[in-house]
Amino acid sequence: MDIVLEIFDTFLFDRLYAICLPAALRSYGHDAMKDATSTFSSMREMPTAPHPSNQFFQLKPSQYAYMSAWSRENPWRQGLSLYLITWLFGFVIYFIGASLSYIFIFDHATFTHPKYLKNQISLEIRQTMIALPVMAIFTAPLFFGEVRGYAKLYDDPTDEPFALYNYLQFPLFIVFTDFFIYWIHRGLHHPKIYKTLHKPHHKWIMPTPYASHAFHPLDGFAQSIPYHVYPYLFPLQKFAYIALFIFINIWTVFIHDGEYVANSPIINGAACHTMHHLYFNYNYGQFTTLWDRLGGSYRQPNEELFRRESKMSKAEWERQCKEMESMQRAVEGDDDRNYGDESRRLQKKVL
Repeated sequence: MDIVLEIFDTFLFDRLYAICLPAALRSYGHDAMKDATSTFSSMREMPTAPHPSNQFFQLKPSQYAYMSAWSRENPWRQGLSLYLITWLFGFVIYFIGASLSYIFIFDHATFTHPKYLKNQISLEIRQTMIALPVMAIFTAPLFFGEVRGYAKLYDDPTDEPFALYNYLQFPLFIVFTDFFIYWIHRGLHHPKIYKTLHKPHHKWIMPTPYASHAFHPLDGFAQSIPYHVYPYLFPLQKFAYIALFIFINIWTVFIHDGEYVANSPIINGAACHTMHHLYFNYNYGQFTTLWDRLGGSYRQPNEELFRRESKMSKAEWERQCKEMESMQRAVEGDDDRNYGDESRRLQKKVL
């Protein structure tokens, strides 16, 4: 996370902190900033040039990097910056990814499904906007620990613990996180927890890509814990770490996009996750079906989902709704969702 922090410092936070928390002495010359080597122990001394986060590229600090009372190494500044990145930049990544999926991949015929909610997309975005700032409170300290050097992140690929680890770290990360997310997710379906923490995400029976981050804040954070714990337990190359977090966000949108491409016995794709939203107590896994199979909770997606003519047929929807309503009553009791008349009107036009 120090690489991401350095990028934000260079292009945004240096100037922001210089304006909001200016140093007592603000008349540093640009050349002096470039050659500064002494420790910023008093306002009469020149600050030390920021230490680069990695060996592959260095971003030249502007004069603003030396004009705040809070230097880049200040822990309060780092903590606040990481919180803002997690919250605001996290929302930007979510909104862009979900919007691209919505425009280019999402099957808009889903709007006509009888279980599509009234004003659902706006509700999904609203729930995400509520969740992200709270999730960031719990997530930012874990990023802070990484930046301060408590995790096992390494920069130089030659520092891998053993041969081929630079390649093996990717499947190891997937297997580790998939296992623990399975059990965390399954635990969130316990009757004493479900209605309080996990039901907000199951409000969306037929989710859109905007539902990908629409959780109760504690639910969303709980399911993200394995991602953050992994680099504290196992070595992880810094750029591999960033690549995996990008992948995680893309995957989270992908499994909510309603486009059933992967009819795989191994991959827990959008079809598997749609079965989870429809029928509640199946397919808890994040990336694979392995742990669902071993845990007895795997449900193979219906073949009808992979054929366009049957996927959106009235007969298939009626069958889905009948079983879903039975499962919903068993899990939740009365259904307090507002389906409205919009989906029924659209359904008549389509069918």
